[in-house]
Amino acid sequence: MSDTEPDIAAMSFEDALRALEDIVRKLESGEVPLDATIGLYERGEQLRQHCQARLDAAQMRIEKIVAGASGEAAGTAPFDA
Repeated sequence: MSDTEPDIAAMSFEDALRALEDIVRKLESGEVPLDATIGLYERGEQLRQHCQARLDAAQMRIEKIVAGASGEAAGTAPFDA
């Protein structure tokens, strides 16, 4: 990681996603030299893992709706992954 790139672990989901989208645009342009492409790909994978971990953590906090006998919502229960 260069000095100008923020620490991925400290990034919010939104910031990490924006950084990942920027990397994808650069890689898709085909104008990045091979060595830089490899570095971008590695950082992109780290960003992807970070985003997935943040999504997984958020999912664990979601409450699911419990349907009653009539099919209508009868309450909530903790989300079980």
